[in-house]
Amino acid sequence: MKTSLKPLRVDFFQRLSLVFLPGILAFSSLTGCSVETPKAESKVTGFKAKVVHMGYQSSGDIVRLKGVIEERLKPLGVSVEWAQFAAGPQLMEAMNVGKVDVGSVGETPPIFAQAAGTSLVYIASLKPSNGEGSGIIVPQDSPIRSVADLKGKKIVFQKGSASHYLLVKALAEVGLKYSDIQAVSLPPADAQAAFIQGKLDAWVTWDPYLALAQKTANARVLRNAKGIATQGGFYMGSRNFVSENPELVRLILESIDNVGKWAAANPNQVAQLVAPTLKIDVPTLEVIIKRRSYQLRPITSEILDNQQKIANLFTQEKVIPKHINIQEAALTPEQYAAITPKTISQK
Repeated sequence: MKTSLKPLRVDFFQRLSLVFLPGILAFSSLTGCSVETPKAESKVTGFKAKVVHMGYQSSGDIVRLKGVIEERLKPLGVSVEWAQFAAGPQLMEAMNVGKVDVGSVGETPPIFAQAAGTSLVYIASLKPSNGEGSGIIVPQDSPIRSVADLKGKKIVFQKGSASHYLLVKALAEVGLKYSDIQAVSLPPADAQAAFIQGKLDAWVTWDPYLALAQKTANARVLRNAKGIATQGGFYMGSRNFVSENPELVRLILESIDNVGKWAAANPNQVAQLVAPTLKIDVPTLEVIIKRRSYQLRPITSEILDNQQKIANLFTQEKVIPKHINIQEAALTPEQYAAITPKTISQK
């Protein structure tokens, strides 16, 4: 099927649905082996929610496959339902319409979602990666040799994703503005096909799409995210859900972090267990896993301040139409104390 590439208008917020139509983050937490899960409480503690709607991205989520959240919550009378999305922006849109309670995304989708009026809150952060798992790539034989050469070119990426931020930041490094390029939004799966077919000037993407493009299409990286102040991803929650179910959120985050700790210590086993699900060979997965970060960290004022800087950059470049205050998507210190497991490292 021929992929249609239409230039992306800067004023896309005129239509709410376009804000989200996907991080990175590809593998939010990985494991495939037995992970010790704290013993669940024996009695139902009066949770308002009896079903938790979890969102995950199409690039995979081993927390879902392992079933650790279900294992923890079932004795408490709470079930878990999962929904898959192409990427972070689509997941955020689903949260906006009440289809997702908790989900993981990159640093950028929550900013676009907040600008569009979504009632969301930051509940935990994923520790930043080394930046090598995201990049601006071109075909090996492309005459484009540097980010500066992107001026006037048609650049494809998922609008509202972490790739969006990487592109804006990389352009600024070489004195270019977002308006200096032809921005085209495509979900990563569609962009992958177009890139392999040689239809794109450049593509901004993340693992596993980046690693696959490097392997199958010999893609050349103009600039990865290393050295750019990327935040890492976030677990986001619907404000109403989090406010009404703080203990439930704490148990969910604790389960996720336990999986992340195991994954960080066992990359080879993780790769072998993920391979059948994602249909990616083990050596390529090992490259991806070594470029990722899996463990959670608490939300702090520093993290929120850094997130504000990203939002300000988007406002400055007229990527979003108005200034947003990240603090409006944060909880109170008392609320964070209630939902943040003591097992999550502060570092």
